[in-house]
Amino acid sequence: MSCRMVQVDAFTDRPFAGNPAAVCILAQPAPHPWMQAVAREMNLSETAFLHPEGQAYRLRWFTPTTEVELCGHATLASAHVLWEDGHLPADQTARFHTLSGPLAARRSGEGIEMDFPALPPEPAAAPPGLAAALGANAVAIARSRFDYLIELESAAQIRNLQPDFSRLRNIPARGIIVTARADTPEYDFISRFFAPAAGVDEDPVTGSAHCSLGPYWSARLGKTELAAYQASARGGSLRLTLHHQRIALWGKAVTVLHAQLLA
Repeated sequence: MSCRMVQVDAFTDRPFAGNPAAVCILAQPAPHPWMQAVAREMNLSETAFLHPEGQAYRLRWFTPTTEVELCGHATLASAHVLWEDGHLPADQTARFHTLSGPLAARRSGEGIEMDFPALPPEPAAAPPGLAAALGANAVAIARSRFDYLIELESAAQIRNLQPDFSRLRNIPARGIIVTARADTPEYDFISRFFAPAAGVDEDPVTGSAHCSLGPYWSARLGKTELAAYQASARGGSLRLTLHHQRIALWGKAVTVLHAQLLA
């Protein structure tokens, strides 16, 4: 099976920053083992596969090792490709059927706004080995549908964190979000995201993690509109707006590679 592959850097306005995702738009469903093999070959944090389904697209996301239930940056990348390659008119909303229910994306100013489920985290006890794996003590710990969310004391601590990924791999969750209040005026909070259990030691910019970060910081700061920065080596920024049980995630995307998959 062959398809056109497009690699997009998401949550950034410049190449080689943000979070890279590969996007493959198919005419019909593909076998799960083939999609997993392609994602392993691409070796990015996420590869997205789409095919038309009714008036929308079926969208699935794969890390190099597993299929995941929700992914923000590869959804942003997918919508970007649908418009850029002419699959959808520029003024039409991109609609997706996913393992996390219906999602949508629309062009908004110079970026893309996505409609995602809000996943508020609840206070939780620390899982065994967490402090040793992170090399830091938590100010607060919460658990969302997918991940643990750990608040640390400062933005500097977030940036300087050097976790033990072999230990983090044993934490019973998709991933570990670490976060703190921002120390610069343009952002409300910063974060990093580690998911070695899902085959990604550190994800550069994680849209789905902000489905939990948004409600968490909204409650702490008393705001429904937030600016966020994910402080990975590549770095990326998002704007968030809370709407009851939904959250709008806004970011930019840049195409960096076109290729033809032959196998």
